[in-house]
Formats: sequence, C-alpha cells, structure tokens
Amino acid sequence: MPDAPRTHIAFLLFPGITPLDLVGPAQVLSRLPNVKIDLVARTMAPARTDAHFSLPPTAVFADVPRADILCVPGGFGVVEAMEDAETLAWLRQIAAEAIWVTSVCTGSLLLAAAGLLTGYRSACHWASREQLSYFGVEPVAKRVVFDRNRVSGGGVTAGIDFALALVAAIAGEEHAKLVQLSLEYDPHPPFDSGSPERADPATLAKYQAMVEKFAPGRAEKVRAIAERLAM
Repeated sequence: MPDAPRTHIAFLLFPGITPLDLVGPAQVLSRLPNVKIDLVARTMAPARTDAHFSLPPTAVFADVPRADILCVPGGFGVVEAMEDAETLAWLRQIAAEAIWVTSVCTGSLLLAAAGLLTGYRSACHWASREQLSYFGVEPVAKRVVFDRNRVSGGGVTAGIDFALALVAAIAGEEHAKLVQLSLEYDPHPPFDSGSPERADPATLAKYQAMVEKFAPGRAEKVRAIAERLAM
C-alpha cells in the first residue's frame, strides 16, 4: 500500500517566543504518522526566546507557502509580531488552505490580529484572554477549545493538552492515548497554583507585576493594534 500523504505542520517562530508553547506541541504532533515540521520565521536568524536561549528556524516565509496545520505559539514578543505586516500576511496565506489553524497561549492574539479568529471562540493565556474580544473573538476559559477548524490551547503547558486533543481528532483517540503514554504525560504538579483562581493573592500580584515589568502597557498596546487594524 502507498504511504499516507505527509502532514506538513508549520510553527511560526518569532523573537520573544515562549519555547514550551512550540516545543511541547511539536513533540506531541511529531508522533502523528508521516509528518514534516517546519519552524518558520521572517529570516533565518535564530529567534531569541523568553527562556534566554534561541531557536533556529528551518525555513522563511517564502519557503512555506502552504501547510496542513498552522500552529502559532505565544510569548512576550507577540505584540511586536502582531504589528509586523509580513507576519500577518503569511499567517493569512497559510490559513487560507490549512486543514487546521491553531494556537497556543497568546498565539491566539496573533491569529486574531491577522483576522483569522473573528467570530470564533478561542482559548488564550488567562492574563491576556479578554484581549481577544478587541478583535471580535469570544474568549473561552478552557485548556483546549475547538471551533470548526480553529483549535486553541490556553497558557503554555496547555499546549500539550491541545496537541493531544488535535492528535485524537486527526488520528483517533487510541493513537492519542499511545502518544500520551509514550511521553509519560501524567502530570501531578507539586503546587496547586496553576490558575489565577487557585493561586494565593501574593503570588498572583507578583506575576501581574512581572508582566507589567517585561511588557508594560501590554493590554493597551493590543487594544491599539486592534483599533488600527479595524480602520
């Protein structure tokens, strides 16, 4: 029998990306049958991540005019990426023919800025979730959200849940369970502090101060981008 058609997965790579937003889903999705994964950026320069190391692209935008699955990670650099016309144009181009258009964490804001989530429901990192509404997107407080061919994961670690759910949608639940077992994905976090609802007030305030330090006025900038793109 002939081999199954190769599934081409394109991850957007940009400066200031959160690496787990990309690497977690990529590890899971790599267990789909017969896949090719590209890390696609504007240039071939290694992209500095917010974990203080860099990731090298495998291709530039012109090299990848289409893909079966588009996945957009998030990170502190997402606002700058939202203001880059070349990045937004490439996202629109890929999404026009992709079978699945997906995101992790604040990557959904990038899809929203490209006009690719208008009228859709989407997850996002809890600290930025409500900003989706600036772009006509319905924010959803879930780890994984499916809306037609749009699939989104919540903040950072939710990317693993998102990818397992997508594997199940593509290759079936049994295969997804096999992938989960192969990765020993059996989380038992040492602290019950993984959401703003369960974190203690001091921890929550410290995180919010950290976001303001590294991305001052982020919500206002996102709103301004939305207003400018709507003109």
